[in-house]
Amino acid sequence: MPAVPARKAIGKLGKLPARVDVRTLLLVRYLERETLPPAPPTFDMSAAVADWPMYGNDRIGDCTTAAAGHMIEAWTAATGVPAVEVSEDDVLAEFDRVKLVDPATGEEGAVELDVLKDWRRRGLGGHRIGAFARLHLDDHELVRAAAYLFGGVYIGLELPLSAQRQTVWDWTHRLTGPAAPGSWGGHAVNVVGYDDRTLTVVTWGRLQTMTWAFWDRYVDEAYALLSPDFLKRNVAPNGIDLAALKRDLKLVTG
Repeated sequence: MPAVPARKAIGKLGKLPARVDVRTLLLVRYLERETLPPAPPTFDMSAAVADWPMYGNDRIGDCTTAAAGHMIEAWTAATGVPAVEVSEDDVLAEFDRVKLVDPATGEEGAVELDVLKDWRRRGLGGHRIGAFARLHLDDHELVRAAAYLFGGVYIGLELPLSAQRQTVWDWTHRLTGPAAPGSWGGHAVNVVGYDDRTLTVVTWGRLQTMTWAFWDRYVDEAYALLSPDFLKRNVAPNGIDLAALKRDLKLVTG
């Protein structure tokens, strides 16, 4: 897929540090690799979407819920029906339920796990996810499979300041100074495509590409989400033990 030119950063950051919770399910536990269909070498689910709303992320740090809204739009567009664009009011209402406020600075942000749990229990604009499972970040084959089978991946990054000057987010072969993880801040986006060199994500109302080397250094959490908006007739992707995934999720979340 063609690289998408970056623009000057116009949005706010708001993903708080990844929360470690031993109860979080791991997707690899529910895979049957021998029956898992191979992910295609390239994948792009953005073509059917005309535009990506900003969802207020130019004003407040609601990237965690804006990314959720973008996933709903991508899922519904991919199923062959007109894309559902949830309202900004719904995205902001979800953010208000999960946000945390720094008492010293007044800055607002949210933890991705909190967003996922609330999205599953209460929904976002009438759309709920059925389950979510964490991915091993260094397993690129699994990341591709998850994006292809589940219609994208919900991820968090510790962005470096060096990314502000890049058309394609890439590792500069340094991890200090402006290239230090998190020197810009934490950000939540959703993966809508990949090829052998890059991944494409939605951020601040547009598409942005990043290299796999950038993924390896700056992505700190990633989740596959099971959504009725993408899974037609509630059919599980081949090679995924959906019954076990739902059963285990009920055990740890109630």
